[in-house]
Amino acid sequence: MIGESPNEASPVGDLVADVLVPVAVDISYSYKVPPGMALEPGDFVTVPLGTREATGVVWKTRRSASGSNLKTITEKRDLPSVREPIRNFIDWIARWTLAPRGMVLRMGVRAPDNVGAEPIRIGVRLAGPPPGRMTPARSRVIAAAEGGLLFQKSALAEAAACSAGVIDSLVDEGTLEAVSLEAEPVALTPDPAFGATLLEADQREAGDALAASVETGKFNVTLLEGVTGSGKTEVYFEAVAAALKAGLQTLIMMPEIALTSQFLDRFAARFGVRPAEWHSGVAARKRARIWFGVASGDVRVVAGARSALFLPFKELGLIVVDEEHEAAYKQNDGVAYQARDMAVVRGQLEQASVVLASATPSIESRVNAEQGRYKKLVLSARFGGRAMPDIAAIDLRVNAAPRGKWISPRLCEAVGETIGKGEQALLFLNRRGYAPLTLCKSCGHKFQCPNCTAWLVEHRFRRALVCHHCGHVERRPDTCPECETIDSLTPCGPGVERMADEVAELFPNARALVLSSDFSGGTERLRRELEEIAKGEFDIVIGTQLVAKGHNFPHLTLVGVIDADVGLNSGDPRAAERTFQLLQQVTGRAGRGAKAGRGLAQTWQPDHPVMRALLSGDTERFYTEETNARQRAGLPPFGRLAALIVTGNDRASAEIHARAMARAAYAMAPSARWKTAPLGGPPSQDEIMVLGPAEAPIAVVRGRHRFRLLVKAPRSADMQGFLRAMIAASPPERGGVRVIVDVDPQSFL
Repeated sequence: MIGESPNEASPVGDLVADVLVPVAVDISYSYKVPPGMALEPGDFVTVPLGTREATGVVWKTRRSASGSNLKTITEKRDLPSVREPIRNFIDWIARWTLAPRGMVLRMGVRAPDNVGAEPIRIGVRLAGPPPGRMTPARSRVIAAAEGGLLFQKSALAEAAACSAGVIDSLVDEGTLEAVSLEAEPVALTPDPAFGATLLEADQREAGDALAASVETGKFNVTLLEGVTGSGKTEVYFEAVAAALKAGLQTLIMMPEIALTSQFLDRFAARFGVRPAEWHSGVAARKRARIWFGVASGDVRVVAGARSALFLPFKELGLIVVDEEHEAAYKQNDGVAYQARDMAVVRGQLEQASVVLASATPSIESRVNAEQGRYKKLVLSARFGGRAMPDIAAIDLRVNAAPRGKWISPRLCEAVGETIGKGEQALLFLNRRGYAPLTLCKSCGHKFQCPNCTAWLVEHRFRRALVCHHCGHVERRPDTCPECETIDSLTPCGPGVERMADEVAELFPNARALVLSSDFSGGTERLRRELEEIAKGEFDIVIGTQLVAKGHNFPHLTLVGVIDADVGLNSGDPRAAERTFQLLQQVTGRAGRGAKAGRGLAQTWQPDHPVMRALLSGDTERFYTEETNARQRAGLPPFGRLAALIVTGNDRASAEIHARAMARAAYAMAPSARWKTAPLGGPPSQDEIMVLGPAEAPIAVVRGRHRFRLLVKAPRSADMQGFLRAMIAASPPERGGVRVIVDVDPQSFL
């Protein structure tokens, strides 16, 4: 223990604590430890910070002769200590991302501030003589309360089919007594033996292998690759069971945990209770209780979004990253980190097992498995012998939709046949809203966001034009603001809302649902709608990529992809991989029940490698070709990339600063093997290259002008060291100019 009682002989110098505060600074602040305060690294303390007090975490302690000149720690807070593996994890992420350590710490310590006082829970039970005046409602309450059991007031009122006022009146007359109840646990302990699943032979083999990996108690990573519907969830549940038996905690990360009530139900069927949920939709007080439960070890399993990676697990033994290929695991705001990769880092620091699960793994994970860094398990067939859906292309060059429409005759016929048999059809289009662009037929005026260089998307259900980058909203006018012509505005291109209009026209008697994150009601509405789809309450579902995130719709037998080419023509080096993953995932929703499924992909490029791989089912060929292309270009995972995004209040200041950074990098040449090159220049396998600056594809976002530099390096290069030196050699940020560092960028907009 670090610290002394007032009566002990003090060694040379005052005891000083270096405290990391959750603000946007990279350094810790030094404070004098008051006599008698015992501190250890990881302890929470309250410290003076400027004109206010702040909560920080002790990072280390030392003796200093100048300690008397420092401010003194105000108090030691009664919070669970931040364990050494978590402190090392925070330091590691800060070094990797070049983010201030205080901002990384902030992601892990915000929850305790919302704990508040626990609300008092009151229960009632039968305790006295019958009331002086008996009514039918009172009789029902007394009958329901017989046996002396405790009831919550609302539960007893529901059981007796009466109002809460009847319960209160019986309490007033002494027939019922009110009793204070203990706080409801934030999450019950799962039982690994509750509902053991009957697995098939290949599932059992994979499940046993994952369980054995957990039982070693050592760090290891396994890539679990299985076709859609192969039972990957049930397989990694075996690893969860092994962790529970070993007294270890589990984190299951999911890209859209707020929407996946199906997963929570499957977990409860296997382990008897639901796991604790961690995502932005959970109330602040409940998040605080989960945080404390995780730190104490009372919460054994958490299913959460990427932010759950920073929870203070006491005995973390297993991390599962479900749908590990999903772009949602990359955080771009604030600290830019890839949660999938950071899960592997945390697993190593905690000596925990890590499972990466997907039907369409990222090329990075596949290469790591091929090179022996990860183990690999493969489930090549669907559970129960169900067949994979038959996928076919609709060549829009010869079978186009009618003018002004988007559903081709062949797809229209297939949808009609499907719903005619009482089965479900899904029409997939990864565009929210009604139309991506609105223009005036008279003068050609296009509606653009006033804050971004992006077109406003028409949302007809909301009667509004919306920017999907900054959130700007304005009413859709009846006249053109440029030429003032009435009724001259026309939507260009389709969104899911426009598809709904076309479906209503083609299939007027069908029960149709548009599934999009734009509508009011939030995650609860989306959860309810997903459950209704699974029950077969809709004939046709029109959805965005929300429908591709691992949902199980047993009545769905047809998936129609409206525009399979979306995303293929962007400058993103991962465009082909992402398009293939998305199409493979969404067509994989078909045929997961008792009936066979099929998919129809409308495309203008049926000979594109992505389309050929999707149609042939030759996944391995696609991955091999894409991996070889990455290797030839020196792109991740065979090389390293980092983006520097320079933003400013005006175009000139942002461009000047970006060019100054490029010149500063060039001036570092004598001590480093690198060179500048124009965007699109020849790849180099042994040099760090600085590409740009170039104006970003979306040049203005939220009123700030943007220029991008791209740093490309071999895998062995010290990318972070180079970036720090480059930033240090560049002019300081001033005049509203800011520099954002994104190591391993996932977006190139």
